[in-house]
Amino acid sequence: MHSERDSDHPDQPAEARPTSYSRVSLSLMTGSVHANLLGNIHGGEIMKLADSTAGAVAQRHSGGPAVTAAMDQMAFLHPVYVGDIVRASGQVNWAGRSSMEIGVRVEAQPWNSAANEPRHVASAYFVFVAVDASGQARPVPELLLESAADVRRHREAGIRRQHRLARRTEIERGRA
Repeated sequence: MHSERDSDHPDQPAEARPTSYSRVSLSLMTGSVHANLLGNIHGGEIMKLADSTAGAVAQRHSGGPAVTAAMDQMAFLHPVYVGDIVRASGQVNWAGRSSMEIGVRVEAQPWNSAANEPRHVASAYFVFVAVDASGQARPVPELLLESAADVRRHREAGIRRQHRLARRTEIERGRA
């Protein structure tokens, strides 16, 4: 999905967008098909929901296709049980020239108890790259931070980016 501006000026990103512009939440009601051999929801199912959420966020922010480049970190905090309603919520934490870091928070709640507060069960950080029709990287809009929490997320995303780049440099240096 491209806007008229995208087709007229493919090298020019859209105007800067606030963090609220591209926030997305996706949900899944878990069943036995999602369970692992221990009877809990398989971590891969949680990862898939988180990646799909991050992809929707990246598509919205960039105004077109974006692909997963990396999953920087996924922390599983609590098990998820068959019958839980799982919700993944994501937002852009940092935007560069063509890449974005998307943070995703995953919560679970028993399907039959709205009285129970959702339980924070996982968090993840994804790096997405916006691509054009030929699969080449394309520019993304700048990110406008709207709150103190956005400023914190942006700062922490910058630290994670520095670590990713330093790790890659060290690995390449060791292979040379």
